[in-house]
Amino acid sequence: MGRLLVIVIGAFIIYLLLKGYFRNLQRPAGPHPETHRSPVAENMVRCVHCGVNVPKTEAIFSRGEFFCTDEHRQQHQQ
Repeated sequence: MGRLLVIVIGAFIIYLLLKGYFRNLQRPAGPHPETHRSPVAENMVRCVHCGVNVPKTEAIFSRGEFFCTDEHRQQHQQ
């Protein structure tokens, strides 16, 4: 009785593994549409001190001008 139970449980586990394997084979190879997101365009601004373009959300805005780093802001405003 115990031996039969082990065989039944083993067969069930093998069935579940094979079922999952064949399900994965049927899926498309590309990224899943729900998890794949296109990059969002972001406005860029030019650092007044060195001319490098940086995303507006990462730039430092001071006295009406944009800077790429706080160091450039300090150097430019001296």
